[in-house]
Amino acid sequence: MKETELLGVQQTLSPVLKAKALDCRLPDPILGDRHAERVMRRLDPGYDSRGFGTSQMGLAAVVRAKAHDDWARGFLADHPDTVVLHLGCGLDTRVQRIDPPSTVDWYDLDYPSVIELRDRFLPPREHYTLISSSVTDLTWLESVPRDRPLLMIAEGLVPYLTEDDLRRLLTSLVNAFPTGQLQFDTAPVWAWRMSRWDPTLRKYGTRIHCGFDDPSTLADCHPRLRYVDEAPMYDAPVLMAKAPPNVRRAYRLLNLIPGMTRATRIVRFRF
Repeated sequence: MKETELLGVQQTLSPVLKAKALDCRLPDPILGDRHAERVMRRLDPGYDSRGFGTSQMGLAAVVRAKAHDDWARGFLADHPDTVVLHLGCGLDTRVQRIDPPSTVDWYDLDYPSVIELRDRFLPPREHYTLISSSVTDLTWLESVPRDRPLLMIAEGLVPYLTEDDLRRLLTSLVNAFPTGQLQFDTAPVWAWRMSRWDPTLRKYGTRIHCGFDDPSTLADCHPRLRYVDEAPMYDAPVLMAKAPPNVRRAYRLLNLIPGMTRATRIVRFRF
């Protein structure tokens, strides 16, 4: 992938996709995303010769994706007529992994340059629509049916929004739909404040724009919104059970640092 095709935070989709592709090549994968492996092979045929590296994304991003997938499958099982909004979708192949029934209408939304890549590398399917837009330009909501349950998934997106934009998004979604589930991940306040010096973020010319030590307080955005629960990431049992030994050791050491175990919070809300 040519880095000139993507700008800023959009460039982080490549290492996240790589982590999911590498996981698929493990003897006992966490996510087992063969679709991600195929796309990564087309983007970079020799990607697997360089391993996971030391990026925080790594297998933790795979655990994050699995948590979102598991929650999504549970919600869709209970609400088979759901409208899914996958915001900041990148090159994630979630719709292929979950393979929802035809009663579900699924919308993947990202910047036009990212949607162009999805058009090139991922197959179309019925009841599946791509939206080229910034998440914060809420006019895209006008093209989505709003008389059914909503499942909103925002993986790796929220920290790059301002708090005002996030609250406006959550409030708009709750106002627009009769019922639903909102699931996303957040960064802590310290990561937000330190992000201008983070070497990985500086490489991509971006930074974190909001942080929450207690993301459950976002439920006060709307009287109908309530916090449900949180899924583990850096200390997830599946990570410690299935990651290669050197990766498990790295995360055990990382989790000894105060504040790191919950450096990313995977949370869900309902209304």
